[in-house]
Amino acid sequence: MLTEVWQGRLGGLRLVMLLAVMLLVLIGLVTIYTTSTDLSGQKTTMFAQKQLVWLGLGLLAMALVNLIPYRSLGRYSNHLFTLSLALLILVLLGKYLQLTRLVPNIRGATRWIKLIPVESNSPIVNAARIQPSEVAKITYILALAWYLRHRENYRFLKGLLGPFALTLLPMMLILLEPDLGTVLLFLPILFTVLYAAGARVKHLMAIILIALILCPLFYFTPGVMKDYQKDRIEVLWKQNTDDPYWLNGPGYQLHQSKVCIGSGQIKGQGWNASSLAQYKHPPDQHNDFIFSMIAHQWGLIGSLVVLLLYSLVILGAIEIAASQSEPYGRLLAVGIATLLASQMFINIGMTMGLMPITGMNLPFVSYGGSSLLANFIALGLLINVARHRHLLLTRKPFEFTDEEF
Repeated sequence: MLTEVWQGRLGGLRLVMLLAVMLLVLIGLVTIYTTSTDLSGQKTTMFAQKQLVWLGLGLLAMALVNLIPYRSLGRYSNHLFTLSLALLILVLLGKYLQLTRLVPNIRGATRWIKLIPVESNSPIVNAARIQPSEVAKITYILALAWYLRHRENYRFLKGLLGPFALTLLPMMLILLEPDLGTVLLFLPILFTVLYAAGARVKHLMAIILIALILCPLFYFTPGVMKDYQKDRIEVLWKQNTDDPYWLNGPGYQLHQSKVCIGSGQIKGQGWNASSLAQYKHPPDQHNDFIFSMIAHQWGLIGSLVVLLLYSLVILGAIEIAASQSEPYGRLLAVGIATLLASQMFINIGMTMGLMPITGMNLPFVSYGGSSLLANFIALGLLINVARHRHLLLTRKPFEFTDEEF
């Protein structure tokens, strides 16, 4: 199995990417270990232990993905995408039928399916669950790349209906859970893959402009957005207020996050040494706001190291896409590169007050089994694309001239 992962071209690039990912995972594990507490506020190693288990499963999944050439996986992409949609529908059925043993409600959201649907006090049984929206991100990229690989009709506005329908379907299902953070990832993937496939820039810009014009309608139309969603947007321009309501209410998470980042200064407060890290945690410090704890403990230097590691992974994915002449492999690599980059920018941006707060994990770093597993599957697909080079018997893919249409 290991031989299948390592044989093929671009071995040096793949090794650098894998080492960068493993360092990100290590940073995440250390931060989860030093900042995790239970419901009573006592320090616990449970989250770090669970993350280690999911790390093992992620590495196994990454290797398994490489046992099948990516083009063979592409032939089943529509089936895999349909299966992920079925899982999303199952989540909604569990939500509206109140099947809490199968689909638990956690902090007001129903995003998970319990693999062992029984009531139990065992942390192992309760942790055995999967988040279908994480699966949907990967299968969506597989299906979108497969759909676009040999088509040219998306060069016209009418031809964009298919890719947008493919995108909006999982977005609507995930939004109903609700999981706004995951929903935000689909559109950057769609537009970037369409651009890489040769869609006309003027068409894509026109769609973006229309969407920006319609955004205020969603915000101000009664019943479209919930109050807490509006609060998360308003926090962006009220984040520096002295109003106690905002500091202790809607703006509490962001305020605490910025305190952590600022207190880290250049070198940080040290690993497991700060009283803030040990006793006064910001909410979701091991999950959505783990970057603020990294900045708190290791300062600007540690934050830049994390950004450098992400740069190696994302630039490596772009290089894999650029060096792949086969259409499906190129679009697949572009989609995964966009997925990882979007997650990283949105998560870090929200911890710094640059973007609205959403339930978005930091790839390979944040606590979360389904997320870690999905990210390693994405990495495995990148390695799979990098290993294979197909003979090019026609013109290079996705190169068009206006005269052709």
